[in-house]
Amino acid sequence: MVQNVVLYDKRILDLDPPAERVILADQKRIEVDTFTRFRIADPLSFYKTVNSETQARSRLGAIITSTTRRVLGNVTLPTLLSAERNAIMNQIRERVNTEAQALGVDVTDVRIRRADLPDETSQAIYARMKSEREREAREARAQGQELAQQIRARADREKVVLLAEAQKKAQILRGEGEGEAFRIWAEANSRDIRFYDFYRALQFYRSSLGEATWVLSPSSDLLHYMNIARQVKGEGAAVPR
Repeated sequence: MVQNVVLYDKRILDLDPPAERVILADQKRIEVDTFTRFRIADPLSFYKTVNSETQARSRLGAIITSTTRRVLGNVTLPTLLSAERNAIMNQIRERVNTEAQALGVDVTDVRIRRADLPDETSQAIYARMKSEREREAREARAQGQELAQQIRARADREKVVLLAEAQKKAQILRGEGEGEAFRIWAEANSRDIRFYDFYRALQFYRSSLGEATWVLSPSSDLLHYMNIARQVKGEGAAVPR
């Protein structure tokens, strides 16, 4: 004869345990917030072991927390944040489900809702990242300044070389020009020696006499062309050639 009837919910139930701090394999500390879905698969075992949903949630929550700590303790933060995350969660679900069978419970899903670094760890990481970025910026500026100095030094060397080559070419061209001018002048003078002497005398008068006072004999060679000029002035003739 049945004296007591206990009814259990056949639907899938949710379990949302408190967030826990977990230490990963790379010694990173993270705050892990999980949620679980389960159902009562064996009412008799459930009744004998936990009797109520409240007790079942408490026991199952402890299993989830300890299993999560063990599994994530062998995982690094980059791995947890990678595509391997689903495989890690399946591993946690399978282990939790194996232990939960003794409670008459079947665990259908275990997932990490949130995995954050603690505030103090986040600040330390941010400070380290900021320090690294500042160091990289200083190195980049130093490299840029060094490169700029190298470019300026190379430009200065090229400038010196170009100026030296330009001056050398200018001297060569000037020498060639003066040589050609002298050749032309010599050739022209060789054709008319008397005109050349007359031209040189005019140059001497212009450069040497100036405002100075000279006392010369009428027969002086310096007055040769002046005397000739006076002789031919009235005749309108040119300087004798």
